[in-house]
Amino acid sequence: MKSIKEADVKNKTVLLRVDFNVPLKNGEVADDSRIRASLPTIEYLRKKEAKIILISHLGRPDGKVTDELRLLPCAKRLEKLLKQQVLYQPDCIGSDVEEAANTMHTADVLLLENLRFYPQEEANDTSFASKLANLADIYCNDAFGTAHRAHASVDAVTTFLPSYAGFLLEKEVRMLSKLAAPKKPFIIIMGGAKVSDKINVINKLMQKTDALLIGGAMAFTFLKALGNETGKSKVELDKINLARTLLKKYKKKIVLPVDITLDNKKAVSVQHILKKSAGLDIGPLTSAIYAEIIKKAKTIFWNGPVGLFEKKPFDKGTKTIALAIASSKALSIIGGGDTLAAIRQFKLENKYTHASTGGGASLEFLEGKKLPGIKALEKS
Repeated sequence: MKSIKEADVKNKTVLLRVDFNVPLKNGEVADDSRIRASLPTIEYLRKKEAKIILISHLGRPDGKVTDELRLLPCAKRLEKLLKQQVLYQPDCIGSDVEEAANTMHTADVLLLENLRFYPQEEANDTSFASKLANLADIYCNDAFGTAHRAHASVDAVTTFLPSYAGFLLEKEVRMLSKLAAPKKPFIIIMGGAKVSDKINVINKLMQKTDALLIGGAMAFTFLKALGNETGKSKVELDKINLARTLLKKYKKKIVLPVDITLDNKKAVSVQHILKKSAGLDIGPLTSAIYAEIIKKAKTIFWNGPVGLFEKKPFDKGTKTIALAIASSKALSIIGGGDTLAAIRQFKLENKYTHASTGGGASLEFLEGKKLPGIKALEKS
């Protein structure tokens, strides 16, 4: 990929694909982490006297205009962060957008409306991509979170403009690539709900890892595979055989909870989960065991909280893991939207080597897949 630093952007219009897919609450941005992550590239382009047109998606409007998924709140938040006016257009193509683009001045920032209001975006439509490209002289992708999607603003658009990678995209690729040859011991912590979401990356990384610590709802699929009673805990019944196969294949590396905190707030051994109860967090003994393993690691990858961290006291397991990694001297890479939400809740945002903005994208990258957004930039 060519870096945006290699482009002559002075007095040029740059079409910058960002990932402003942020949570909104009462019409305002509830978490601006992804907007902040785009600031280095935006600030660089302003300093280099470019005109900057930002394009992004928000949510899943399924190709229809959806008022609650408009990007205006993002424009307002970005305005505060940049401390300068951010222009906004309630569409992303059309004559009004073209006029707005043509009347921009050096260092102006213009945010266009949600790309996914048009079904052509997710269809990777070349005509739609051409209309976006016609607004600018240069294309820059700084949205790693959508790099695994072959969409018009990520893929097709690169066939119409000289295309470059932004600083965030470059950083994500550089940091995640460090897991290709990790320093040992290499520890992986996997949580979240589904084994099926993580199976490919587990298979890919298990050759390199020393231990895979499992928590979250996905732990119960593994416990069920071992014949344990799991009560009303979430279990992927159709993945029990898969879990059994993984346990057999990697029995020396997979570490499962030894105790669980139930919905009645009591911690019990995994052999004593009640039929009428659901497990909502790893127990204190498991938390201590996992923290001890993490303490010895030199490389750590964490994806997925190990309990229902949004609700006390079921945040204890995830908080113990988060603090153990934060106090470690290991290279630590974390990813996944829920994991990032958890570290923000615990006010530990800046305590890790790298917090990836791409959940699905980071997992697919680590699986060894060639992401469409990266492939398109390399081809360009």
